[in-house]
Amino acid sequence: MHTHLRSILNIDFPLLAFSHCRDVVAAVSQAGGFGVLGAARYTPEELETELRWIDDHVGGKPYGVDLLIPENLSVRTEAGASTADLAAQIPAEHRAFVNDLLRRHGVDPAQKFDGYHRDAPDAPPPFQRETGEQLMDVAFRHPIRLIANALGVPPPSMLERARRFKVPCAALVGAREHAIRQVQAGVDIIVAQGTEAGGHCGEVSTLVLIPEVLRAVKGAVPVLAAGGIVTGRQMAACMALGAAGVWTGSVWLATSDAETSPVFRDKMLEARSRDTVRSRFRTGKPARQLKSAWTEAWEAPGSPGPLPMPLQGLISEPAMQRVNRSAEAGNPEARALVSYFVGQGVGLIDSVRSSRQVVADFMEEFAEALEDMRGFAP
Repeated sequence: MHTHLRSILNIDFPLLAFSHCRDVVAAVSQAGGFGVLGAARYTPEELETELRWIDDHVGGKPYGVDLLIPENLSVRTEAGASTADLAAQIPAEHRAFVNDLLRRHGVDPAQKFDGYHRDAPDAPPPFQRETGEQLMDVAFRHPIRLIANALGVPPPSMLERARRFKVPCAALVGAREHAIRQVQAGVDIIVAQGTEAGGHCGEVSTLVLIPEVLRAVKGAVPVLAAGGIVTGRQMAACMALGAAGVWTGSVWLATSDAETSPVFRDKMLEARSRDTVRSRFRTGKPARQLKSAWTEAWEAPGSPGPLPMPLQGLISEPAMQRVNRSAEAGNPEARALVSYFVGQGVGLIDSVRSSRQVVADFMEEFAEALEDMRGFAP
């Protein structure tokens, strides 16, 4: 195993698990991996609650936090602005398109429910620098062992705080030139994420990207492989390429611990690797997700086209929450719209397991792959 990565993260098995669900994060870390909480969707108050819960349930094992503070964002707000200020910029045409799409699938676009902060007009605007600073205030009050950022070089304040608190800072990249910029900026770990990945991703495949990035950074920092990795054998293959470990996401969505709905988990189990699409119609930036009537409608003639980030998310996420509620209540038309971020590895996911079991399976399959490779040694 890559000794430098083991020492800076305090882990023996370099399986990192990105999840928006605190239960998954705690379970993975307890089982010998390293859970990373995706915190971009939370308000600072919600993140405090989530991290306090993880601290109480992780058994002293290490875990991390992943933020999403885009380096390049078309729509930025002034200090003190709210979600309502951003939402006011959404064109009436886009609102009408979404409302009509929901109605055609038997979903009430005016449905109200508790617990979803992006419907709250006074919530902090997502993905803005000021909101990111508030989330960092919370994260660094807890014993995190990693802070990560996606969509560009981390803001200088994240790098400065990481150094001050002696917490490694990671960054996700989708191209070799991005990795070079990240190393120059001072990040400690590179996550090289291929286009197979769920969520925001580039256009280069994992098998090509990993050696490209390793050649570019020349050993300056550890490189984690990401994108389509859902088995221990794939993990072993990436480490044979030179990766220090793997960063995984989609595989945890089908676990019994995850935040995903039963409807979406069922659709995951039915899906093939070709049933995902890289599209701007969920967040405003290219993100891989499960194909559905939602993605098809946005791609069809008559679509108003995607809004820039974060406006597209402000119109899509509340709509998808209503879709999920309706589908879970038994509406088959709503089920056709259900989608979520997931990578091409979905075709290899054929059962619902606990997060602990997934970690155990990774370890077993990884060991089997190593044993098989020893048979080729001279």
